[in-house]
Amino acid sequence: MPRVDLHARGKVRDIFEAGPDLLMVATDRISAFDVVLPQTIPDKGRVLTGLSLFWFERTSGIVRNHLISSEATSFPEPFRQDTDWLAGRAMLVRRAQVVPIECVARGYLAGSGWKEYRESGRVCGIGLPRGLTESDRLPEPIFTPATKEVTGHDVNITLEEMADRVGRGLAERLKELTLSLYELAAGQALARGIVVADTKFEFGFAEGDLILIDEVLTPDSSRFWPADRYEPGHAQPSFDKQYVRDWLDASGWDHEPPPPDLPDDVIEQTAARYREAYERLTGEAFGLYLARMGATG
Repeated sequence: MPRVDLHARGKVRDIFEAGPDLLMVATDRISAFDVVLPQTIPDKGRVLTGLSLFWFERTSGIVRNHLISSEATSFPEPFRQDTDWLAGRAMLVRRAQVVPIECVARGYLAGSGWKEYRESGRVCGIGLPRGLTESDRLPEPIFTPATKEVTGHDVNITLEEMADRVGRGLAERLKELTLSLYELAAGQALARGIVVADTKFEFGFAEGDLILIDEVLTPDSSRFWPADRYEPGHAQPSFDKQYVRDWLDASGWDHEPPPPDLPDDVIEQTAARYREAYERLTGEAFGLYLARMGATG
């Protein structure tokens, strides 16, 4: 990468200044339990970008998004000096004033939602039927917002708490958009053999418009389960980094830095799960995506 100004760095993404716009780069870094691990997962960043592009196109009828271009040869200088690496993993996007809320849709009871339900019978203030088990499908999808924390885990909040932070009108609009996006994607994914248990979206304002930003419906922002293996009552196999989390837990790591090195077979199997998620959801071989984007390095 040529020397450019870094706008922000996350656990997985690097965002660079690109004149009036931003260049969002999905690296192959992987984090678990809020710690970035020492090894990378081959092609992970390109899977995240490829799936985001796929879903940006399919959701544009619901809400506009921040994508300007994903063609590395069209990026402004000095980024065209490193197109081999950027191809397939980078997007030129509009700047946006980010709404400081993670907009989460849940169609199934898992993760922090399952934990809340066991404790109170509610999720983010929403009462649910009694007697549900882990991974059960909910009677209807629910909107469960969370705070965006710079460090540590995001914190689930109620719609009322969200309205206190961003205003009632915006909170209701984000709930409507989140559930519409989830229902469209969940239906299309299920037709391809993947259950979207839950997913999170981020939104922002650009030139006065409310737009969809960041990544969309990827294994890092969603729980994807194989539909043919779905069985409520326990945790489900998934197309994401849960395989890494399970290995780390089995290793005895206490979730405090430094993390242990990942074995080669864990890296390879995790990479395979990410690629399979892309191929199942898009119906396209991942190699065809790489070739189309000119990704060679």
